[in-house]
Amino acid sequence: MRALIQRVVSANVVIEEKQIASIGKGVLVFVGFFPRDGSEQISWMTRKILSLRIFPDDNGQMNKSLADVKGEVLVVSQFTLAADINRGNRPSFSGAARPELAHNLYTEFVSYLKENYTMVSSGEFGSDMLVSLVNDGPATFLLDH
Repeated sequence: MRALIQRVVSANVVIEEKQIASIGKGVLVFVGFFPRDGSEQISWMTRKILSLRIFPDDNGQMNKSLADVKGEVLVVSQFTLAADINRGNRPSFSGAARPELAHNLYTEFVSYLKENYTMVSSGEFGSDMLVSLVNDGPATFLLDH
């Protein structure tokens, strides 16, 4: 499981010219899955994202978590995070979870986040989405598990 976490001032998801999700201050989490992923990875990733101290305190140091700043979470599925681009010029997705498994894992991940945090929104799995964000910092973090 791989997550790209971006600290944002705002972010939103549009599908077919309709905004389906938006957040203010918080994190935008792009997530991709591998065949070996399961509940253990989802649990670990959720705990890690919610406890990351990536928001500045009064001294400008990254010492505050999402809960500390009352931030929001927007989750977007992004299978391209599972691409292998080490050889050639065309990404290989052979190592990514199959769509059925990835959809189940994505649903479980969003549900687990919602069970453990109140302000969670999400994109739509498998849809062609337009994602807009205002990156704060910029601050971007890559998590693998």
